[in-house]
Amino acid sequence: MKKILVMLLALTIVFALASCGGKDPCESCVDEDKNGVCDVCGEKVETPDPDPDPDPDPDPDPDPAPEAMTHAEYVAAEDGANVTIEAFVQAKQGWWENKAVIYLQDENGGYFVYNLPITEDEYNKLVDGQKIRVSGKKTIYRGQHEIYDDEATYEILDGNWKATATDVTALLGTDELIAHQGKLAAFRGLVVVPCEDAEGNEHAWMYNWNGAGDEGSDLYFNVTDGKNVYSFTVESYLTGADTDVYKAVKTLKIGDNIDAEGFLYWYDSVNPHITSVTGTVSADELHTKAEG
Repeated sequence: MKKILVMLLALTIVFALASCGGKDPCESCVDEDKNGVCDVCGEKVETPDPDPDPDPDPDPDPDPAPEAMTHAEYVAAEDGANVTIEAFVQAKQGWWENKAVIYLQDENGGYFVYNLPITEDEYNKLVDGQKIRVSGKKTIYRGQHEIYDDEATYEILDGNWKATATDVTALLGTDELIAHQGKLAAFRGLVVVPCEDAEGNEHAWMYNWNGAGDEGSDLYFNVTDGKNVYSFTVESYLTGADTDVYKAVKTLKIGDNIDAEGFLYWYDSVNPHITSVTGTVSADELHTKAEG
């Protein structure tokens, strides 16, 4: 009789294991209607928590790159504000001590970047027309809006574009002229008038603003549109003594009628960095025509 009971008990256990697929019944046979109690062994079963996400999303960038401003937003930004612009290189003024001065422009306006941190190799690879992104602090110096920041950053972007000079002759002497600040600008039919050195001597052009310079220094000359006199500069870092514009300005005479192009820089008032000068009518020709 005992043997029969033992055999019946063994068969019951085998049947129970078979019902659980051969696994521990407390892991496989949970009847939810019985509130997590195994319907085979009668033990309460703890439902395991789901596995954690094996590949969680990485932490978001704590400092996402700011969006580029429009030109209008850049102009409206206050002195000292952080700005980001995307524009095209129009000229490079110079490089020293891993810093550069660059003229930029887009379809809406110009930008002047001063002391941009950049290695010499990177500077030499930066070509006119290349699109770049610059982030840094904005400075307004003597009316000139510029990015002037020793910790500014830049990034080369896809895109290439060169500006054509905007004729601003009719805007000389008006409040509208400053809106074109930084652009490559054209000036037509201006007349060279005297500039004075520190001793009061008159010249058609001078080395430096006071005449106290020599070959290789900046060149200064004055022009008039018939209403006001304006000071133009050949910036030697941008266009040095070996360039056509530097040589052309040194041939100017008082009374010459000229056309000019350059970047519309501002120093209390308009003070363009001239990159091209062509003579339309010289002072001698005007004098000859007057006598005739």
